[in-house]
Amino acid sequence: MAHIPDNYLGVWKRRLISFQSGRTDSESAVYWLQTPRLFADLRIPPATLAALPLEQLNHADLLTLSEQKGFAGVTEVEGDICQWHRKLDYQPASAEQDIGHMHFETSERLIETALDDDYYEIWERLPDSRGICRGQWLQAADDPVRVACLVLAGDYFLFAASRIVALAPGGHLREHMSAAAAHELLTTELSFGRHQGGQTPWQIDYSTLPALTGQPLLPADIDPNAQALFSDPRVLSSLGTYSPAAGWRCAPAP
Repeated sequence: MAHIPDNYLGVWKRRLISFQSGRTDSESAVYWLQTPRLFADLRIPPATLAALPLEQLNHADLLTLSEQKGFAGVTEVEGDICQWHRKLDYQPASAEQDIGHMHFETSERLIETALDDDYYEIWERLPDSRGICRGQWLQAADDPVRVACLVLAGDYFLFAASRIVALAPGGHLREHMSAAAAHELLTTELSFGRHQGGQTPWQIDYSTLPALTGQPLLPADIDPNAQALFSDPRVLSSLGTYSPAAGWRCAPAP
């Protein structure tokens, strides 16, 4: 799969989504980080939840978390058609394609429209997301089914890691959540933030795990621009809240 055009690279913040039904959303925190091939996308609806570990949240809070969305994988562009091939998903896997018409109103403002005109979205690129843009796909060293990726664009990062248990495809996450399995099914992590060029810890601004907001993904002495970042043993051994027991290993893009 070829690299996508350079004008897509960076971090795009969604300002608005409007559906044919009349429903709109401009309040959810939605960020899409695009590298030459890998992408990650985080979508957190507005909600007031305590910054607690999953194990300390009540069932109502867990159901609120089940409304979140996030995914990662590879992007393909053909003309004005963009398709995101999801290889990791916060919600159950779906056979529905993630694909849309793309129109650049300006170099920094992008309009996405559904192929059937069911919705349109307004995206704006974050200025500080210009610059070094790269990513790495990861697999658990002891479980090739469990995957993750770390993507960077300019001053921003987005880390995505699949849940610690298997989830059957289809439907909505809330429909799969029994009281016994609720915590494990919500362990998919998507954490977005800034690294300030390695001058400060990599601070998480938004995460599907509420306790991580404001916390560091990686310490300040991990240089985001280091050529060997993705093979750094300190990164591979500890990246993420629910990191595999044997850590991560680099893997080819899916």
